Order: sequence, then structure tokens, then C-alpha cells
Amino acid sequence: MKRKICMTLIMAWALSTVSGCGLNVKSSDDIGLDNAVKGEQMEHKVIVPDTKITELEKGLSVVRYEGNYGFDDFLQQGGASSDEDVVEYIGSKLTTNLPQLFFGGNPFGCSTLSVRNTEGGNLFGRNFDWDTCNALIISSRPDDGYASVSTVNTNFIKAGGLDISRLSDAAQAIVGLYAPLDGMNEEGLAVSVNMIGDSDTIEQNTEKPDITTTTAIRLLLDKAANVEEALDLLSQYDLHASMGMMVHLVLSDAEGNSVVVEYIDHEMVVTKTPIVTNFYLAEGKKYGIGTSQSHTRYDILNAVLEKQETMTEAEVRDALDSVSKDNFGEFESTEWSIVMNQDTKKLTYYHRENYNKGYIISVES
Repeated sequence: MKRKICMTLIMAWALSTVSGCGLNVKSSDDIGLDNAVKGEQMEHKVIVPDTKITELEKGLSVVRYEGNYGFDDFLQQGGASSDEDVVEYIGSKLTTNLPQLFFGGNPFGCSTLSVRNTEGGNLFGRNFDWDTCNALIISSRPDDGYASVSTVNTNFIKAGGLDISRLSDAAQAIVGLYAPLDGMNEEGLAVSVNMIGDSDTIEQNTEKPDITTTTAIRLLLDKAANVEEALDLLSQYDLHASMGMMVHLVLSDAEGNSVVVEYIDHEMVVTKTPIVTNFYLAEGKKYGIGTSQSHTRYDILNAVLEKQETMTEAEVRDALDSVSKDNFGEFESTEWSIVMNQDTKKLTYYHRENYNKGYIISVES
């Protein structure tokens, strides 16, 4: 099967090792949680991330980073119009002690769902479909920005002959903070990037400052409280798709506003939608372009929403399960699924399609 590269982020970074006191893990049976799945034989563990990277299970780890990771300075000096520019910024402003790290990978198909919570508030569900990879969940508390929890595929981050796991935990966390694929902040804004199967690219070129695909996600998680603010922020920057690959951004906020941001002929187009997979949703010449399977996944989720206007967290989890990769018999898997409660600001992670075991992480913990 021919595989396309989705996006790339090149960077170099090193920081001194930061020690931690250890991860705090509690069973949902030990603590009363409004977002734990009730009445089922499930295992849900409450995770309080520490500054030391901790492996939750093979291929899934978690870490917390507090303080300045240089992103405000990155924006103030004009951002970056390419991944190479990100490297230059990091190398000149921070450290040059490491060989280049680069961010890239193979094609993925992802699904997202925004729906009102039966118990109040709004829920956002996200599947990340890929080859077997290593995921790092990062709890971020910047000096000047919103706290957030985001996810990075660390297999995208490579360094010639250097194993990134040999970097300090703080260095790995910071690299990941510049390469998020999804997340939610303390205001309940959820963001996800999904690929579109199209040969076009995004290369805006005006007098605005520049951002790349994943630094756009970092920008929104750090600076936007809702969809309106997120769209205003995106409009202030020229977006440049990493490695020339076409993507769209999914935005959902605590009030239930849900949109997809697409770039048609390098112009930002916003479409209201509760469901996004991997084809264009903007009306016009591009509508529907994407993989055939992404249309199937969209139809499955749309049928679910047509039957019920509200859903519980367990029902969102089951909806994500219904469009996970094991239903399609492909080489990829759904490496992680997330149910984000935009009211309680808690995320429940399910790893590699094991929907009987969840890890609950609060943005506010």
C-alpha cells in the first residue's frame, strides 16, 4: 500500500534533566469522579502527571511541564514559515547541543465528534489512527497561557542516530509541546488536526506572521478560550502545511460550538459541523475530496448523531469504537481515542482500541 507522509516538524532542543516525585495513579473506584464510566465492568485510572515521564503501558506515556517553553518568544519574532525555520529559532534562541530532530510519518485517518453531554456541558471525541507508535500525553502549565493536555506521536520525532528517549524528560516534553496533534485547554477548547487525502497544500503568503501545522495547535491551546477566539487567532497568521500535506483543523468549545477550518486555494474557510473525518466539508469545488473510508466513518458517526441529540461519555467512547481501525481490516490501528469532557476539563484516554481501560487526566490537576 502506498503511504503518504502527513506532516513534518523539524526542531532541535536540549534542557537539563528535571527530577520528579513520581506519578500519582488512583483507580476510579477509589475516588468519586463524574466522568468515570459507571455501571460497567471497566477499569478507569485517574492520572496526575509528574515532571518525570511515566509509562502507563507500552506505547503510552505521560508527563507534565510547567513554566516557559519559549512559545511567546517564538510568536513575537514572527513565528516560522517552515519546519526549518522552527529549527533555526530553537537552535539560535535555546540550544544547539543536539543533532536535528525531525517530525514526520505515514498517512493517518482520524475521526472527531462533538456532541452535547446528556449530563450537561459538551463532549468531544477523537480517534488517532496510525501504525503502531509511541504516544506521549503532555500536561502543560505555561507561564503566560492556558493550561492544557495534548498528545504527540513521538515516533514522528527522530534525530538521526539519536534516540529521543535519551534526552532529559524536560527536553522530550518541550519538543512534544511544539508538535501536538490534539488536546484541550482549561477553558474547554478542544483542537484536533486531521489529514485530507488531497495533493494540494497550504502555503499562505501575506505580511502576517507565520505558523506551521502543529505550532498552530499549540497557539490555539495556549491562547484561545473558545472557537471564536481560535478563529480570530488563526486569521492573524499565515499557515504553512508541514511537508506540503493538506490538513484541516477541528475546533470545539465548551458551549458546543464546533467547526472545521479548511484552506481552499490558500484561503481559510470555516464550516460548522459536529463530525470531521478526512475529506473536505467546505461547500464548493473541493467538497467530498478525501478517502472513501473517511466517508464511511463520517456516515457511521452521522447515523449515531441522528438517533440521539445528546450522549454520555460512554456513548461517545462507543461511537469512537464503531469507527476505530479494527472495523476496517487495515494495517493501521487506532492508536489512541480520547473522550474530552469540556465542562469538567477532564480527558479519558483509551489506548490501541482497548475501550475497557481508560486513563483520566484533568487539565486542572
